Amino acid sequence: MQDVTDLAFMQMLSDYGCPDYYVTEYFRVYANSNLDKNILKSITRNETGRPVFAQLIGESIPDILRIVQQLSKYAIAGIDLNLGCPAPRVYRKNVGGGLLREPETIERIFDAMRSQISGLFTVKMRVGFDSTDNFEKLLQLINTYEIDLLSLHGRTVRELYRGEVHYDLIGQAVQTVNCPVLANGNITSHLKAAQVLQETGAAGVMIGRSAIRNPWIFQQIRDYFAGQPIKVTTLADVYQYIQHLFAITSREDLREKSHVNCLKKFLNFIGTGIDDQGNFLSEMRLVQSKQELFELCDRHLLTNPDLPFAIEPYDNLVARPSCESNE
Repeated sequence: MQDVTDLAFMQMLSDYGCPDYYVTEYFRVYANSNLDKNILKSITRNETGRPVFAQLIGESIPDILRIVQQLSKYAIAGIDLNLGCPAPRVYRKNVGGGLLREPETIERIFDAMRSQISGLFTVKMRVGFDSTDNFEKLLQLINTYEIDLLSLHGRTVRELYRGEVHYDLIGQAVQTVNCPVLANGNITSHLKAAQVLQETGAAGVMIGRSAIRNPWIFQQIRDYFAGQPIKVTTLADVYQYIQHLFAITSREDLREKSHVNCLKKFLNFIGTGIDDQGNFLSEMRLVQSKQELFELCDRHLLTNPDLPFAIEPYDNLVARPSCESNE
């Protein structure tokens, strides 16, 4: 997740139960681009003990191959190509999810990358841009170029994070491609992960935004499938998590107001599980200082600290109204 899964966030997750592997924020690839030093730290300084895939986004084949060559010098688990980012500012540049409109361009990129990458070559994509008309063609390309792993979000790019996830199309991909498929989209809890795996036959799940809301989710999924007791997360646990987030996002050059606003990109997701009326969310979006923030957390999280944190986000709440809805 861009601007979220940096080194600090990856290392923090290790305190709650790491995922099986990490994918970096994407390296933007264009003419004369270089490896982003901050993203590179999540590879070179990563002490989580988990494999790390380097994620790329771009369309210029010569530049993609140049960056692949540069990344080959580092201890990465593989190269991941982003064909799924739904942000308009991204797809309008014809990269990320924007490329799903052009299977022919994707084919040329796959062909060039496959010949250059000696290790694992993985792809993250959605089921289409504004329709699923190209979906079967895209799956054929996954097979033709022997992609090693497909992470598939079951919505189109234009659907953003709204509406139902097309798990049936993820199931179709599982039956069609020769590589393992990871299901992505609304994997909100260990129970939802089990349901989606049963429904799709996928080899696993890829979790993004739900790990912001609930960093315990990876261990909860492991424990569920191992038949072990599931940790019941309390509001006090969430308070400590927010303290942890505040610490890892702190920088000397960051003013207090900017720091608090930076934290809101996490709190928008956490807040969907705190109270079903959305009071925490609405009040949080107005705070401007550390004192205001933690006074808010004291009221909502420490008045009844032993209350359980919601396993699933409340249906009537959305983290980011501009790209999500309840419908």
